[in-house]
Amino acid sequence: MSEAIIGAIAAVIVGIITAAGNILMSLSAQKKTNEFVDYKINEIKNDVKRLEDKQDKHNQLIERTFKLEEHAAVTDEQIRVANHRISDLEQANLRKSK
Repeated sequence: MSEAIIGAIAAVIVGIITAAGNILMSLSAQKKTNEFVDYKINEIKNDVKRLEDKQDKHNQLIERTFKLEEHAAVTDEQIRVANHRISDLEQANLRKSK
């Protein structure tokens, strides 16, 4: 074989080895990138879960506050009615004693 053919074959072999090395490095980098992205996605999911839990607690607090305000309004009305009845009874008692 001539030196040109041997040189060409050697160049092709070196090219194939270089291409294989580049492919392996690229696949390795892609795998590491995918692992990192998966890790970050899991972190974000955990953050969202914690925020949802905090929001649920806040919403429960708002619901309890609303119920307490309703109860306070009913209690205030009951006190007004009781005071009005007491006032009526006092006036009736005063009229009887005269």
